[in-house]
This record gives sequence, structure tokens and C-alpha cells, in this order.
Amino acid sequence: MQRTLLILAIFILLMNGRHPGLSPGIATGPLKVSATALPLEKAAADPHAIGPLRLTGAWHLTSPREVFGGISALMVQDSGRLAGLSDSGELFDIAVPEPVRGGAVRSLPRLAAERDWPRWKMDSESLAHDQATGRSWVGFEHLQRICRYGPNFRTIEACVEPPEMQGWPSTGSIESLVRLGDGRFLAIAEMAVDRSGAFQALLWQGDPVDKAIPPPMRLSYRAPAGYRPTDALWLGEGRLLVLNRRLTLAHGFTAHLSLVRLPPLREGAVLSGNVVARLEPPGLADNFEALALGWDGGQPVLWIASDNNRFFFQRSLLLRFVLPPGWVGAPVGR
Repeated sequence: MQRTLLILAIFILLMNGRHPGLSPGIATGPLKVSATALPLEKAAADPHAIGPLRLTGAWHLTSPREVFGGISALMVQDSGRLAGLSDSGELFDIAVPEPVRGGAVRSLPRLAAERDWPRWKMDSESLAHDQATGRSWVGFEHLQRICRYGPNFRTIEACVEPPEMQGWPSTGSIESLVRLGDGRFLAIAEMAVDRSGAFQALLWQGDPVDKAIPPPMRLSYRAPAGYRPTDALWLGEGRLLVLNRRLTLAHGFTAHLSLVRLPPLREGAVLSGNVVARLEPPGLADNFEALALGWDGGQPVLWIASDNNRFFFQRSLLLRFVLPPGWVGAPVGR
């Protein structure tokens, strides 16, 4: 109970303050990342909790460098390696499926006027990617901003601070950013809610950074009771997978995965889904924030990562699931 109370107190501070002790300027270079494989029978202690998903791997990731951690978004790169995005503007390159003793770290490119900003200001929480062009989009809390990056994150191309997001809570805003298969973009707030209690969402008809794109439509997302959305993943054919998080005194961190079948996306549309998996005790449970879709031998693979907030009593966990047949019609980007 004391551990749970401590987690709750620190989580409240995290949701309302800055990350302490994070100075600007992380040099690009190798990063030693070790992975401890976790027994699958313990990771999924209740097989009914993960429903139709099949758990095929679970690891505890660690590194001797304090920069590692805080993973808030995830992407499978063209090389097959994972890119983990921290909540302070760093990218971690990690080998899969056995992420042991290898990796690299680099900071996201910044605007010239912001190169000396402390890392806590660069609260990068969400990530979308276009496999065809290699471009990526990152959503930043605090700044209420979306930035577009060139292939392999080498350059920062442009940024936008949508007026429709400026009223969202500074540490509970753009936790989810999804590029749909037709090029539209969906952003879901973690804490901004409408009058019905559903979480506010925005839908752009194209690249949100492109000035020629019209203002976004306002939608909403209805999460499982007591949960908040922390990431979303486009599966294709009108399907969206949403990761939802909850923190309670009784159970600590738990997460629910919801499968959403998108309705006609008009102004005011409400997105809702069915819970298909639960990450909670006695199985693995932590501050899960990141989803990514990959492929292995023609099978769609779901990766889920947790944000350890860089605290010693939390873990950076990485889980790998095989998705059921038919959930993903063809290989799609994030």
C-alpha cells in the first residue's frame, strides 16, 4: 500500500509539473540497453485477461544511462528495429526481437530558437509515421504542438500549434496521434473532456502541419470507465486500437486495450470500442503508454511499452503480442 501511495503521489506531480534535473543537449551516440526476459506464464498470469491476443515476449529494459526511460511512444522502423520516443525529446534505437546490449540515443531536431531549452519543455508524447515518405509527426504536451520531421528524423520541417488544442491541459493533451490509411490525422486528448465526459479528439483531412489543410473537425473518444487514452494505433479497414491507462490505490497502474470500429467521421462523431485485453495484476502491469505495429513472417505483431518516469520503483517494460487473424488486412504504417 505504501508503494502504491508513493506512485500515486508522484504521478500527480508528474501530471502537473516538469521533469527535474533534465538539462538540454543529449549527444547522439551508442546506448547500452539490456533486456531481462520475463516468464510468459507470469506476464500473462490470467490468459483470459489478454483475450484474443497471444503474448510471445516480455522484457524489462534497463540502461546505465539516466537518459534512458520515459518511453511515451513507439515505432517499428523500416530496419525492423524499434524506435522509442521519450517524454523529453529523445529517440532510443533498440534491436528486436531480442533487445539486448545494443542501441543508440539521439535528441529530436529542434527549432533554432529552442536549442537551449531544458528537456522538460520538449514533452514528446505521441508519434505518427508515413512509411511511403519516411516522414514522422510528433505531438508535444506543454507546447500543444505538432511537428513534422524528415526521413529518419534528420530534420525538423515544420511545426503547428493548433488553436483547437490550446485549451487542452498542458500535461494531459496530445497523448495519441494517428495517421489513418487515407492520410487523415487523428489526435486524442488524455485529459480534455467534453460535456458528456468523453475525451476530446481532432480530425484533420491531411497533414496537420500543412497550412493548406482546413481546420480540424471536433470528435470525441469514450474510454472504458475510469480510464484515460494514452496511445492509439491504426490497424486499417476502419479499425483503431486504443491503449487506456488507470491509476488507483487498490491496483496501481492498469491498462485496457480497446478495439474501435470507426463510425462515419463527421463533426461531433463519438468513437468507442470494446475492451479486448487487460494489463493488470496478477499479470504484468505498469504505466503503459506506447503502441506500435510490426510484422513477423506475415503476421501482425503488437508492441506495447511502459513509461517508467525515470523512477527506480517503476520499469520500462516491453511486451510483444501476435494479433488475431483479420484484425489487420494488410501491412500498414503507424
